[in-house]
Amino acid sequence: MSALANNYNRRKISFKSGKGSFLYSTNGKKYLDFVQGIAVNSLGHANPHLVKAINKQSKKLWHVSNAFIIPEGEKLAKRLTKKTFADSVIFQNSGAEATEAAIKIARRYFYSIGQSKKNRILCVKNSFHGRTLATIYASGSKKMTEGFGPKVDGFDHFEFGNHKALKKSITSRTAAIMVETVMGEGGIKVVPDWCLKGLRKICNKKKILLILDEVQCGIGRSGNFFAFETAKIKPDIVPIAKGIGGGFPIGAVLMSKKVAKGMVAGTHGSTFGGNPLAMSVGNAVLDQILKKGFLSNVKKMSDYFHTELGILKNEFPNIIKEVRGVGLLIGLQLHNDQAKFIQKLMKNNLLTIRAAENVIRILPPLNVKKQEINLAIKIIKKVCLNYK
Repeated sequence: MSALANNYNRRKISFKSGKGSFLYSTNGKKYLDFVQGIAVNSLGHANPHLVKAINKQSKKLWHVSNAFIIPEGEKLAKRLTKKTFADSVIFQNSGAEATEAAIKIARRYFYSIGQSKKNRILCVKNSFHGRTLATIYASGSKKMTEGFGPKVDGFDHFEFGNHKALKKSITSRTAAIMVETVMGEGGIKVVPDWCLKGLRKICNKKKILLILDEVQCGIGRSGNFFAFETAKIKPDIVPIAKGIGGGFPIGAVLMSKKVAKGMVAGTHGSTFGGNPLAMSVGNAVLDQILKKGFLSNVKKMSDYFHTELGILKNEFPNIIKEVRGVGLLIGLQLHNDQAKFIQKLMKNNLLTIRAAENVIRILPPLNVKKQEINLAIKIIKKVCLNYK
């Protein structure tokens, strides 16, 4: 009997090793892993460059307090700001911590300019921003908040795509609008570019902040470094995690110079956030993702995968309702509950994971090979042919 609590509904399988897109179970089976830790292992399992970076840094220094300058973190922050809209970075350990910090930064900014009553964040109902007390209430999900009262105040909500409700929900106390550029847990729903541009215009007009949560869709997952880049806008705050660590726990908040001014010494901290070992891994991930041609190859593989899935949708219209997503953040929406289909995929050695709205999330590593995509397509087609 496991000594672990039952807060996870774990599948009856465990793994002893992994390499690239594949996992090897303790009972000797080989699986094509298109979960990758839920979009975490951006470069697959046991990536040689990451292994080398961890080994090298582990022999020098693992952890020191943020009371001291950490050169590895300075380097990673500089690379992130050079590549993106941001002027400043605060490092964390996870996506939940990063979004929690983003909320604090937004509130603190208005406090610092003498508008402390502007402290409410407007979010999409049934979104996903993490599992802390604040972020579950930011998500506006009854299922996630049940049993965790009293309610954490400071959040208002509107339905995805309901622009009239969005505008009506903005009050004199609204500090920021926070949305996932691509809703992951919510069913791989992409916020279109015209909508992102509209959000930016609204925030400018109302003099409030725009927070784009790119914890799951950022760091190359969309085919661009950030998913919002195609809209050609600049957010004020962006929390990231998952892919930036390639499997090592790293989170961060990127922000403009304007909002960063409110985060003076003592306003926020993280014991482990930004330690030398984590920062070395983050730099190693960027070494690969920022290589010439890497992101263009993500787009190429993505286009191919989406095309092949589209063919399957047309071949099995009674099973597959829609192919969703962008880049290698892919959703396969079924007409019926997806749990049985996911189980059948696993029996055929393909690992996937669920999302809302009967969606199967497909999350290969960003360096996935064409033959691995072909294998996934073959397995999905086989399950479709035998699906009852």
